[in-house]
Amino acid sequence: MTGRLADINARIEGISQLGTVMNAMRGIAGARAQQARGQLAAVERYAAGITGAIGQALSFMPARTENGHGPPRPALVIFCAEQGFAGAFSEHVLAAAGAALHTAGLFLIGTRGLAAARERGVTPGWSSPLPAHSAGIPRLADEIAQALYQQIAAAGFSRVDVLFSRFQPRQGITVERQRLLPIDLAAIPRARSGGLPVLNLPPEELLRGLMADYLHAQLCSAGLHGFAAENQARMEAMAAAHQQVERQLESLRSTQRVVRQEEITAEIIELSAGEIASRAII
Repeated sequence: MTGRLADINARIEGISQLGTVMNAMRGIAGARAQQARGQLAAVERYAAGITGAIGQALSFMPARTENGHGPPRPALVIFCAEQGFAGAFSEHVLAAAGAALHTAGLFLIGTRGLAAARERGVTPGWSSPLPAHSAGIPRLADEIAQALYQQIAAAGFSRVDVLFSRFQPRQGITVERQRLLPIDLAAIPRARSGGLPVLNLPPEELLRGLMADYLHAQLCSAGLHGFAAENQARMEAMAAAHQQVERQLESLRSTQRVVRQEEITAEIIELSAGEIASRAII
């Protein structure tokens, strides 16, 4: 009986330590998600400024029309999970890609997502780990942009979309797909002629630079959304796991009380039997 109680106490101690680790992981994930959401506000302001500048640059140029040449060759930038303990986060993102997962040129970000893709028999043309901290997202966006420029020239991709997760308080985590390239210039309003700036660069050169900055901002936004959503998913997974730990602890503590009571009862019976035996001898 004593050995059984010791085993139960050891299990309670081990599961309690596991719960402490889960709480710590949930706290770290929450802090990272909050930091990424704070940085998103700055990226969105930056993107809005770039969009306005592109609208002004377009006012110096004739209207453009997109001309398709031959069948489209799509490419897809996918932001998946980098670390574990995030449930089926990467699987949901890959499922949202649909048939494009097997037909488009893939640029996949996230180590866990890469493993999940390979389990599906999919090998991306380019992949990269996601930074451990959101401060590394801008540098990652530079690397993705460089890979896109190289692959577009080599493979002749006609369109590039980005697939990423977004967390919204009332809707939870959803997967979104947005167009990256070519930039939809028709959707950007042109500035009025009365407020046009003085240019020191040819309009074409200025527009190319602004479009590169716009692409960088879009990649940063998608990366930060994906980073925050992954950590949100990890928070939810750790919360669910912690609830399971609490249920196990409650069950073990209940068993502990029963076993302890049985031990006390057995000791009382032994003492009573000893007392009765001693009186019989006397």
